[in-house]
Amino acid sequence: MIAFLEGTVAFKAENRLYLNVNGVGFEVFMPMRSLDKVGSTGSSVFVYTYMAVREDAMQLYGFYGKDELEIFKLLITVNGIGPKGGLSVLSTLSPDDLRFAVFSDDVKTISKVPGIGKKTAQKLILELKDKLKLEDVLDNEEVAVVGEAPEDDSARREAIEALTALGYSSSEAFKAVNKVATDPHMTVEDILKKSLSAIGV
Repeated sequence: MIAFLEGTVAFKAENRLYLNVNGVGFEVFMPMRSLDKVGSTGSSVFVYTYMAVREDAMQLYGFYGKDELEIFKLLITVNGIGPKGGLSVLSTLSPDDLRFAVFSDDVKTISKVPGIGKKTAQKLILELKDKLKLEDVLDNEEVAVVGEAPEDDSARREAIEALTALGYSSSEAFKAVNKVATDPHMTVEDILKKSLSAIGV
């Protein structure tokens, strides 16, 4: 198993990086978000890799960050989403965007990925919700403090519903509310007002 590669960029083409590692050329398929971060020809680069082995092919998939690699590994466990589908998801959505979309049941956002329809998006959400961790996407200062009292969750839910009613996507609303709802005693109005400010309204 090849865990990572370090070398110089030979050239880039479409969704592929051709990497020169001590005179050996590797073809590495990468999400466009990762590929955009890779420098031009001759630049040094370190990429995390995943090797997909099939009866008729062995292909390397590369990622600029370890988080992308871990998300990719989870994506390809979803029935109907192979390595190419995983690349498409990560070319369209960042790992953080995907987490928020999954936790907020945002089928619409995930369906924007080329090749991912509504049914596949629903399946992806269902299968990944228990495998992803929301704390991975939130900085410590942004993690919402959820009190034990039922009204705390209720206020947050109502604020998210209000934001979606205003036209924001479920993931946008979920992200904004989790960012600002740091006090378990905040009212719906307080959360909504701060959330709108955080979104930039």
